[in-house]
Amino acid sequence: MFSKLRVIVVLGVGTALGLAIALAAVVVMRHEERRAEPALDENLVLLAGVLDRVQTEYVDALDERQLVEGAIRGIMAELDEHSRFLDAAEYEDIRIATGGSYTGVGLDLRLRDGLITVVEPLAGAPAYEAGILPGDVVVSIDAVPVDGQDVAATINRMRGAAGTPITLDVMRAGELAPRRFALVRAEIEVETVRSAYLGDGYAYVRLSGFADDTRDDLERATTELRAAAGEDLRGVVLDLRDNPGGVLDSAVEVADLFLEAGLIVRGDGRIRQARFAQYAHAGDALERVPVAVLVNGGSASGAEIVAGAIQDHARGRIVGERTYGKSSVQSVLPLAGGNALKLTTSRYLMASGESISGHGIEPDVLVVDADGPRYVPGSEGPEAIAADVQLEQALHTIGYDPIELSRVP
Repeated sequence: MFSKLRVIVVLGVGTALGLAIALAAVVVMRHEERRAEPALDENLVLLAGVLDRVQTEYVDALDERQLVEGAIRGIMAELDEHSRFLDAAEYEDIRIATGGSYTGVGLDLRLRDGLITVVEPLAGAPAYEAGILPGDVVVSIDAVPVDGQDVAATINRMRGAAGTPITLDVMRAGELAPRRFALVRAEIEVETVRSAYLGDGYAYVRLSGFADDTRDDLERATTELRAAAGEDLRGVVLDLRDNPGGVLDSAVEVADLFLEAGLIVRGDGRIRQARFAQYAHAGDALERVPVAVLVNGGSASGAEIVAGAIQDHARGRIVGERTYGKSSVQSVLPLAGGNALKLTTSRYLMASGESISGHGIEPDVLVVDADGPRYVPGSEGPEAIAADVQLEQALHTIGYDPIELSRVP
């Protein structure tokens, strides 16, 4: 048993190809395979000895894989809040978040005040077609209450084979009893870009994350918005509220669309790939379009890189609430058995040279409205825009007034 555990420990120390991920700013890295030293370090001997004793002498019999995974999770928990061990299912969720597809009902969910709240139903998805709305609170799935502190578990319960039934009970503001929706799971394509032409040359773009194809999708949306305007755009609101981040390179590419030159972000870490400086390049379609950026406490990591670069270069106004304050970069390092590590490998600084760790980005225009209505692209009429007070203020900063326009005969 002891020799077997030693092999497990040695294999666990090796690393492999790093993949870009979402839900954190991530850098793609390659690590050369490292060979074990001829003699085991005494600390690894100690670890193997502990595992051996627990396996053979603990009062209850333990599964060996569970024991080893528990040891790995313990190591990761000692590092920082963003580093963790990913089992095969969690690793698959990372793949989906970077721009893949999944089977489910198509809801963008966030935890707000201990409630699993719908940020947005994806257009055309089963939840959207059934009439679930932004702001609805999911209280149970298949008549079993959800865990109000675990969004990931709720999302996993919504996943399943395409064509299988599922029921959701949701509470809607102003109603005393939950509504029940009978849905059928379907294949959902991950989309991080939603946009709408608001009229008079102004546009709205929401980014829910930064995936591999976000820049291309944003450029395509820009082309469509210009066509709708029939001329050059007069202003754009970039909505990064509740955007948790994503692929680092994608966030940099999005910032580059708005900037003509200058540093976007700088990173520092122990290995060469973790030390980087990313700069903007001239020639993008959105560089001279007036912009206001919407942020809140759920805007983190990659979203903060974009908002911070725009703010530091005086490219636009930041509107809303203070951002989350995450200035570290994670890499995903695949392991045997379909598992992986999400490991902090770098810390980044904004273009100003400032670290936002723990305090976030202060908006230029503070508008506190954490639980207010959110505009959804496709909503009709200026009243739908004005109901989102943060969006209305952002539009004011670039010269667009939906209320005044609605009064014009």
